[in-house]
Amino acid sequence: MQLETPAIVCAVLPHGEAGAVVRALTPEHGLLAGYVRGGRSRKLRPVLHIGNRVLAEYRARVDSQLAALTIELTVSRAGLAFDPLAAAALEWLGALVAEALPEAQPFADVYARFDALLDAMAVADPGVWQAALARFELALLADLGLGLDLTHCAATGQTHDLAFVSPKSRTAVSRAAGLPYAARLLPLPAFLLDGSGADTAAVIDALSLTRHFLERDLLDGRAGRILPARDRLVHLIERRAR
Repeated sequence: MQLETPAIVCAVLPHGEAGAVVRALTPEHGLLAGYVRGGRSRKLRPVLHIGNRVLAEYRARVDSQLAALTIELTVSRAGLAFDPLAAAALEWLGALVAEALPEAQPFADVYARFDALLDAMAVADPGVWQAALARFELALLADLGLGLDLTHCAATGQTHDLAFVSPKSRTAVSRAAGLPYAARLLPLPAFLLDGSGADTAAVIDALSLTRHFLERDLLDGRAGRILPARDRLVHLIERRAR
């Protein structure tokens, strides 16, 4: 294999005395792993920051071999590490993409949304990118065949005033039909449906909704490894809103 491609750094694991195994998301080849010689050196650590956009060159003699990887920085997101909230979001997003996506399968839409979200985190108000993060999680579930049906009410079929999601049917429920069973349903914030703005309470509701399906359907058996990072992020969002 010989491949040169843009990529977003998602995970960096120490390997050997100074090297690192890097998992990066590419637009046309999906999630790819490679060994970076000297990846933990002072020179390369800033390049291999989670979220950085890089030019990656993979080389391997056979497909079953872990590729040797060289990386050139194109867009640095290392500055996000100076904000605890953005740093927590970077940790979670990198872990989510690295765990959720299968290796070497193209997910061009995921790449584009991930890159756009990271750009937004660098320039947008936190409330804006937090809402975008919830939308990213919702879209990721759909990309992996686990999407929710938020087009109509599971009980009445109506397409308006949708306020809940049924954990069983994965379908929206209208406010009138859902209120008697609200304790058993998940809240559905309006901004996930109409693209409107979101306050912190709506963002928290959206993240509670996506967490349920990420944990139950996507990260089964792996949730314990990465969900603590997400819980830290949500805790920081709640604390900043007080």
